[in-house]
Amino acid sequence: MDLCGTYRLVDSSRQIVETGEKMDAFGKNAKGLIMYGKDGHFLALITNDDRPQPVSVGSMTDQQRADLHRTMSAYGGTYAFDGKKVEHHVDLSWNEVWTGTTVVRDIAAEGDRLIYTTRPAPFTGDGKISVVTVVWEKVN
Repeated sequence: MDLCGTYRLVDSSRQIVETGEKMDAFGKNAKGLIMYGKDGHFLALITNDDRPQPVSVGSMTDQQRADLHRTMSAYGGTYAFDGKKVEHHVDLSWNEVWTGTTVVRDIAAEGDRLIYTTRPAPFTGDGKISVVTVVWEKVN
């Protein structure tokens, strides 16, 4: 399977390990793109569905800026793919905790869709150990 291309987010869910509780990971109408280049670089961006909509950049409050940051996930760098998992070597991130780390996603393919499953880890929203499943659909 060739990973290269651009994919859009079509679904995301989260299961809290301790309780088994399942929920949307980024909201029902989250948006996202992930791009994999032939040169070995990737870039991912996901925005939650409940983002604030300030009137303008000039009138934006510090709270609105913080809320915009809190309702997104973005990172990029290089990747290695072995057909079953992708290793994202994070060179830059909205969350500096990830910068300089390797984030592993197990992958299953269904037609033009990739189903990513995270290893159990603290969820960025609340720190609870969770497994997140994200479905991406190839757009080119």
